[in-house]
Amino acid sequence: MSTNPPPLNAEALKTLFDECRQCGSCCKKYRKIRLHADEVDFIRKMGGHVGVSASLAQLREKPLETLIEEGKASGRVYMIHPDDKGCIFLQKRNGKYACKIYNYRPRTCRGFRCNMADNTFMDVFGQDATVLLGMDSFGLPLKR
Repeated sequence: MSTNPPPLNAEALKTLFDECRQCGSCCKKYRKIRLHADEVDFIRKMGGHVGVSASLAQLREKPLETLIEEGKASGRVYMIHPDDKGCIFLQKRNGKYACKIYNYRPRTCRGFRCNMADNTFMDVFGQDATVLLGMDSFGLPLKR
């Protein structure tokens, strides 16, 4: 039995570096984005919702103020998208989505790639797969 991995498909690998199509799916689907300590004040000043992650079980054991302090101390502070519209900074212009604070967006957003090779890909794009195929919701080619 061979221990050599299967050959890589060079064409499939090239798609990992495709440019963003500005479909907005990533910014609409994620409910919270982890923030670094130096980003929290800026996001608040710009009108973003900031919070910490806490479960109901934790709330039963400790007061909310304690959980907030513990979250801040451990770096579990998030920009929260409280509704199904997605990120508060996402705006649609000329049929494409763009970030209002693009040059100042959190590092988590800067590092995101819409073609991630894990389950996240399907979670984010499963409902909007036509965009990935270069088509709009009517099956027509996307305007570039």
